[in-house]
Amino acid sequence: MTAPRSLTPRQREVLALAANGNTNADIARWLHIRPDVVANTLTRVYRRLGAHDRAQAVAIALAVGELGVHQIHIPDQQERAA
Repeated sequence: MTAPRSLTPRQREVLALAANGNTNADIARWLHIRPDVVANTLTRVYRRLGAHDRAQAVAIALAVGELGVHQIHIPDQQERAA
């Protein structure tokens, strides 16, 4: 298996926001871009990493060092209840 190609800084940023549970619309508002740009960016991320969906892209990105665990927020009990 060949190693995935590196992500651009913007692709890494979008993937990190997606990894934190944000929708494409949320990410678009946060980055001041259109939701279709977010979707296209994620499609490119999947292709670069050889992933089929967000979860797999995040797992691969963590495994190959494209994302660090410090970039992923795991909600606590109170946040999950809200």
